[in-house]
Amino acid sequence: MNLARFALKNYQVSLVTLLLLVVLGVISLLTMPRSEDPQFDFPAAMITAVLPGTNPIDMEKLIIDPIEEELNELEDIKVIRAEIEDGLALIRIEFLYGEDPDDKYDDVVSAVARIRNDLPQGIQRFSIEKIAPAETSILQLALTSTQMDYRQASYWAEKLKKRLQSIKGVKRAQINGVPEQQVSVRANLQRMRALNISMTQLINAIEGAGYNIPAGHVNAGLRRFSVRTSGDFDNLNQITNTVITQGDGNLIRVSDVADVSIANGMDQYRVKFKQQDAVFINVVQRSGSNIFDVLADVNHQLQDFTAALPDSLTLQTVHDQSIGVEERINSFLINLLQGLFVVGVLTTLLLGMRASLVIVLAIPMSVLIALGWVDLSGYGLQQMSIVGLVIALGLLVDNAIVVTENVARLINKGMDAQQAAQEGASQVALAVASGTLTTILAFFPILLLPSGSGTFMRSMPVTVVFTLFASLLVAIAFTPYLASHLLKPAKKKQPLLQRGLEHYAQHGYRRSLNWSLRNPFKVLILALIIFIGSLSLFPYIGVSLFPKAEKPSLLINVDMPEGSSFERTRQMAEQVANITRSKDIVSSIALNIGRGNPHIYYNVFPNRQVPNFAQLYVKLKYYNADKTNQFIAGLREDFAQLTDVKVAIKEFQQGPPSEAPVEIQLEGDNLNLLRDVAADVEKMVRDTEGTVNVDNPVSKNKIDLQIKINREKAALLGVSIASIDQTVRASLSGYHAGSYRDELGEDFAIVIRKQGHQEPEYEELAEITLQNNQGQLIPLNQVADIQLITDIPGFRHLNLQRMVHVTSDVKNGYQTEVITNSIIEKLEQYSFPQGVHYSIGGEQKNRKESFAGMTKAFIFALLGIFAVLVMQFRSFGQPMIIFAAIPFAISGAFVGLLLSGYTFSFTAFIGLTSLIGIVVNNSIILVDFANQLMREGQNRQQAIIESSVTRLAPIVLTSLTTIGGLLPLTLEGSTMWSPMGWSIIAGLAVSTLLTLFVIPVLYQWFSKPIVKEA
Repeated sequence: MNLARFALKNYQVSLVTLLLLVVLGVISLLTMPRSEDPQFDFPAAMITAVLPGTNPIDMEKLIIDPIEEELNELEDIKVIRAEIEDGLALIRIEFLYGEDPDDKYDDVVSAVARIRNDLPQGIQRFSIEKIAPAETSILQLALTSTQMDYRQASYWAEKLKKRLQSIKGVKRAQINGVPEQQVSVRANLQRMRALNISMTQLINAIEGAGYNIPAGHVNAGLRRFSVRTSGDFDNLNQITNTVITQGDGNLIRVSDVADVSIANGMDQYRVKFKQQDAVFINVVQRSGSNIFDVLADVNHQLQDFTAALPDSLTLQTVHDQSIGVEERINSFLINLLQGLFVVGVLTTLLLGMRASLVIVLAIPMSVLIALGWVDLSGYGLQQMSIVGLVIALGLLVDNAIVVTENVARLINKGMDAQQAAQEGASQVALAVASGTLTTILAFFPILLLPSGSGTFMRSMPVTVVFTLFASLLVAIAFTPYLASHLLKPAKKKQPLLQRGLEHYAQHGYRRSLNWSLRNPFKVLILALIIFIGSLSLFPYIGVSLFPKAEKPSLLINVDMPEGSSFERTRQMAEQVANITRSKDIVSSIALNIGRGNPHIYYNVFPNRQVPNFAQLYVKLKYYNADKTNQFIAGLREDFAQLTDVKVAIKEFQQGPPSEAPVEIQLEGDNLNLLRDVAADVEKMVRDTEGTVNVDNPVSKNKIDLQIKINREKAALLGVSIASIDQTVRASLSGYHAGSYRDELGEDFAIVIRKQGHQEPEYEELAEITLQNNQGQLIPLNQVADIQLITDIPGFRHLNLQRMVHVTSDVKNGYQTEVITNSIIEKLEQYSFPQGVHYSIGGEQKNRKESFAGMTKAFIFALLGIFAVLVMQFRSFGQPMIIFAAIPFAISGAFVGLLLSGYTFSFTAFIGLTSLIGIVVNNSIILVDFANQLMREGQNRQQAIIESSVTRLAPIVLTSLTTIGGLLPLTLEGSTMWSPMGWSIIAGLAVSTLLTLFVIPVLYQWFSKPIVKEA
């Protein structure tokens, strides 16, 4: 290849170019974004609506159906899911991979806006949010107090929010856990009865007085004036003095029958931290920012803010993502340095100090150049990109080893150093470029995976590809130049290991190779037995998707029976927190009552704003797999003693979002049939060994009170149905009668409800009175009966169809795939009623989607590599010979996974796919050099023998350096990366061993003779 000669003849240009690229890499290393996990968005959105006191069937009819019908008209939809509970509607819409997340979010907002006015009045919370892993909070703070004044806490939280949002790298700060502040109009029903005032009159009076209707304009000569009318309330006194009616010549005002004040709304979501009432403030960083720089600015602001806080409030840290980022990045960097050390030791022992120096210098140069390119591509420094560097570490030295070893061989033969550098680099340049390209092609398809898993992993293959390109550039443009100046003819004995390897190549290996060429059938049959035998191991290995995140934190979900009050949920959640807090390993607990914890992990999103749900975010002092598992097992035993509550412990998982590892989805129109089938499926799941936290949301009846109106009697008494509904809602949950803005510009809802308990009590129903069309007050029980009814607690929609599901977690030591398949066997034997069918969700669905993409990537990699080899060798036969190394790589990978005890996970699949490009390099080196020898006049058998013997050392060394580079990461025991490491290490070891014998045999059989060059 002329590039090598050009680089040596113009070494000044080559060195300056490389120096500029290295400087770019150094700058990128210092400035590029850092985060714990990849920052990416995918096209998805979530719509939340909260309408307290509305049963699931009505939520479906009034909110879910209209929104879903409008969303369903959008293009490129992948799936629409909806969760429907008492007073809560949650809709998630995902679009096809590759669609622009911002455009699709705008489409969702526009679609919902078209029907927003058709939705019922009184929705207390309505939001449309992006489902974006990049929106994860990097910091969660808590304003705590032993005697919480929420208005004071809200004031200081808003001040802190504004300070934080002024920081350059902060995208958003969110306040959570503050009760809604509202203008509370508490009606005295006894006083109202005495004055013959109804709830409807009170509502109409306040609503009418607070209307802000633009009056228009008038012309006065040539002037035009806008006309203002009464408008909104200016102060609370105006509300208090609002006239309701005139009685006995006196004006009856709001103050005569109600108390007006700014107060907390009904309890819907409260938080505590370290046993104190709290308000949470969560910080989301901007995409592309450096988490350490952002938090340095945040901490500077917090110092000033804390100094100004009143003594009654304390600011504490609940979650700091930078701690995990620093630990993870440091861990991977240590793996990288350890790998570099191992590679340096191996090359020194096998090639000597000078050759080792040439090779090792290529590593930091290649890494820094690659980092510059990675930064320019928009990726930051996080676990995926660093793992890409670790994987590439063992690969990038292959090019330098092959070039350096060939130059050293020519120098030792007596060739001039400059000439040896040119000739040595040129001889192997094509093979090195081809080998690099085949390895890149093995990783390139992973870039195109059309799934959440592919998006999550994308920065890893990007980093590998850039690093390999950089290593090829360094090997061609820098390594020959450095070798020509550092390498000298061997005047003393070579390193012991090198002499031993060459002695083995010339004697032991040559004899074994000659025997193999004389007994080709025996060699191939033995190789075939090894391959088929390894395939039979696969059922014992098992499959999975992504492992646990191995973080020193977890979530505990507390589900109370349907109909439980907020107060009862709070009491039980605190009891669960006390049990958890008693364990020595626990550092802190953030308690969320009525909703999940804010978004602090990329694939866990807060949901379920219902009064019978609570969630604990538990921070541990450290993470140790065995001790953490013992801690969780002990907690489950303790929680099993609690009654009337379901407590589930959730460990954070890697990979795409998934509600539970095992999920059985049941679809149909008849909710009663779905409930019956779900009960049977729940029993199947519970009876399957290895399941835990089995959940069937529709298993328990929801008991409601129904006010059954006697319409005929109401009509006879002159009471309208609308006034009954309005009065009951105002008396119990409160009626939204307008809004009020104070002098500071803060808006408050005006809510009318009866005096008494904060939460409405059953006995208070007897106090409700209605006013008929003649002005008379009539007790509610004269026109309605109060009955107990049972109802479904909630259900779901899947692509607009009704659905319920049964979910389960998996105990430690069990495989999700095995458990799911056992349940499927039971489902296949079950007789489903007409109109009901099942589907599988959870990990198995995600795994099939991800593995389907990986299979396509695997095939694409094979075809791409084959095309490169055909172009290089101008033959179809020799690429097939080279491909013979791949089955043995698969054999080794399976053996490695079995012996290490890991399952065939998504990362193991990636290891296997990348292994394709790695193992064919050894075959390319053998075949390419054998072809050169045949062109020089040797016959086919002589050529392959000499090629194999000569190339044994670089083949063994490149394999050892690849293994050595991955060894520290693999031995760390990470459930995420160790399976990939063992796949590559074992696959490469077995493939290298068999390649040295099988490839020569196939070459002797199938390669055509090459005419000697003139």
